[in-house]
Amino acid sequence: MQGGEGDDDGAMGLLALLHHSSDLESDGEELVKEEEDIEEEERMGRNQRAPEEQEEHYELRSIQTVLVIRQLPSRGLSFQLWPAASSLVSLLDQNPSLLLAGRRSPSLSILELGSGTGLVGIAAAAVFSARVTITDLPHVLPNLHFNAEANAAAVEARGGKVEVRQLRWGHHEEDAGGIDGGGAGDVAAAFDLLLASDVVYYEHLFDPLLQTLQWFVRGEAAFVMAHLRRWKKRDSVFFRKARKLFDVAVVHTDPPLPGSRVGVAIYRFVRKRPPRCLPSGGEPIDR
Repeated sequence: MQGGEGDDDGAMGLLALLHHSSDLESDGEELVKEEEDIEEEERMGRNQRAPEEQEEHYELRSIQTVLVIRQLPSRGLSFQLWPAASSLVSLLDQNPSLLLAGRRSPSLSILELGSGTGLVGIAAAAVFSARVTITDLPHVLPNLHFNAEANAAAVEARGGKVEVRQLRWGHHEEDAGGIDGGGAGDVAAAFDLLLASDVVYYEHLFDPLLQTLQWFVRGEAAFVMAHLRRWKKRDSVFFRKARKLFDVAVVHTDPPLPGSRVGVAIYRFVRKRPPRCLPSGGEPIDR
C-alpha cells in the first residue's frame, strides 16, 4: 500500500527508520531487529504473481492533461497505486481550492511525503502549476524519477516542476540538505503545502512521521493527508498523537469502497496556535 508497507532492498517505501538510542551497542541491536522486521514485512507485501510492470493513465479533466504512471507490483507495495492516492488526485482535479483553503500563491511550493509512485505530487504540480518535491526512501526513488520524467512535458506545459528527493521520516534534518527550498533560507519553512496518502500504517513509525511533520508544517503551511481507515485501534493511536500537535479536520470523505464500510477520508493538519491569554480587562488576546 502506498504510504505504509515494506518494499524491496529491506526498506519500506513511505516509511522512515526508527530513532537510534544513544548507546551504540543498543543502536546496532535495534537496527538489526528493525531490518529483520522490514524484510519480513517485505516478504508479506510482495506478490510474486503480480505483473512486473503496469502502466496507468490518469486524466486530469480540469486541465485537460493525462498523466502516465508506472507501477511495479512485483517489487512491493510502495510501487503500486492505492485508493487513498486516487481519491486525493480526484480531489485535486475536481476541487483544488479545498486543499488550499483559499490560499493561492503564484509560486506555490509543495512537499509530498512517502510518494510511492509519485502520482499525487505529479498531479499537484500540474494542477497548481507548482514546484513540487516528491520524496521517499532510497530504493523507491528510481521509479519516482521514471514517473517524474515521463510526465515532465505535461507538468512543464502547465508551468509546474517536479523534483525527486530522499526523505526518511525522523531523519528530516539530515535529508533536508538534499531538498531544494526554492531559494528559501530555511528549507523547513520553504513549503506552503505538504501532501501524503496512505502513510498511517505501522505504529512504530507514527512518532517519526509526526516529528517530520512538526519540522515542515510551520506558519500558514498545512498538511493534507488521504487515509483509508483499516484498523480502528491503530488509527486512533495516530490521530490521538497528531491532535496534540495539530488541529486536524476532515475536509472530504468518499463513499465506502466496494466490500468496505468506510471510504477514503482527506484530512487537513495545521499547527496548533499558542493558547490565548486574558489580560486584566478580560478580553482574550493572542500571544
